Amino acid sequence: MSGAGAPTLAAIDASGLTVAIVAASWHEQVMDGLIAGARRACDEHHVTATIERVPGTFELAVVADGLARAGYDAVIALGVVIRGGTPHFEYVCSAATDGLNRVALDHGVAIGFGVLTCDDDQQALDRAGLDGSKEDKGHEAATAALSTAATLRRLKEAAV
Repeated sequence: MSGAGAPTLAAIDASGLTVAIVAASWHEQVMDGLIAGARRACDEHHVTATIERVPGTFELAVVADGLARAGYDAVIALGVVIRGGTPHFEYVCSAATDGLNRVALDHGVAIGFGVLTCDDDQQALDRAGLDGSKEDKGHEAATAALSTAATLRRLKEAAV
């Protein structure tokens, strides 16, 4: 786990941004931590986020697409995939990554990528923002989405 090299972001003016969190349901403890971290970041930037739950990480992209079509400025996608003994891990991780990237590019919407891809349960717990965790990936994903959405808004305003 890195943690090193994280950027120091400029102050984010998230006022007026519409934000949604789409979160998988598998691995409840990890997901609770990720969601709490994302909500905390939104609270810090005075943004209220709508939350939508999906069965698993595979379903994040289609709901993120629906949220983008509904006009949200930022979508924070949260999920966790833990490696098992079959190729399922690679398929789900690839589908989630490619799908969320497609939503961002197709709709010009900021996507906070908070999908943990871990070898084991402990790695997920270490990144979930829980008491004793080493990292808070839910908070990081939300902050990245808010920063990107604010940048996109600024660029759009400058082009007018």
